[in-house]
Parts: sequence; C-alpha cells; structure tokens
Amino acid sequence: MKLNELRTLVQNSLEDMKAVDIVSLDVTGKSSLTDILFFATGNSNRHVKSIAEDIGIKAKEAGVEILGIEGKGSAEWVLVDLNDIIVHVMLAKTREFYQLEKLWEADDADDKTVEAAISGRAL
Repeated sequence: MKLNELRTLVQNSLEDMKAVDIVSLDVTGKSSLTDILFFATGNSNRHVKSIAEDIGIKAKEAGVEILGIEGKGSAEWVLVDLNDIIVHVMLAKTREFYQLEKLWEADDADDKTVEAAISGRAL
C-alpha cells in the first residue's frame, strides 16, 4: 500500500471512530523511524482503545504490516506503529501533558528527544 493510501486509511479510521483534534504531521527527513505522525484524542479509555484497534483492523485488512500496538492496557495513550505512519491516540489530559506536536514546531529540537517521543519511549 502506498503512503498516501495508508495516510487516507488512517485519517478515515480516525474520523469514522469520532476521534477529535486529529493532527497529521509529515516528518519525512526529520525522523528515521517514520514518515507521518498522527495525533488524535479519544473521549475515554475505552474510546482510545477502540480507535487504535479500528486502525489496526483496517490496516490488517488492507495488507499493511502492523509493527505494534502499545498502551492498550491503560488506554490513556495508545501507539499504533504502521512503520511509515505512527499513530498516537490519547486522552485529552495525556495529550495536553506530553504536547508531542510541539516537539515538531521547534526547529532546534534535540534529535534524541524527538526520536524518543515518536517511538513512545520515556524522555
């Protein structure tokens, strides 16, 4: 599946599942881990988990290899790794606390900090 098709699949899944504040960032050339980041907010832990699972189901049906889905246990922040696209689905309070999108606004962001945030590792 081409990158633009995968991007559309993820965007449609987020919209279908009523995720809010959907943000897509092209990080090509800024990250060695992925090309596109998605950030979205769910209304509850169950909603966050359901959104992430829906993305996984639709990706699998489209023949996309899912490298991992992390965080479903607490479902405050679930990361779906589709290799070329990484999706972060979070509760509003978690998203506000980490403010991952702001890492990409700073031109002088430390590469290790950015890479850790993309992959969901602790800073």
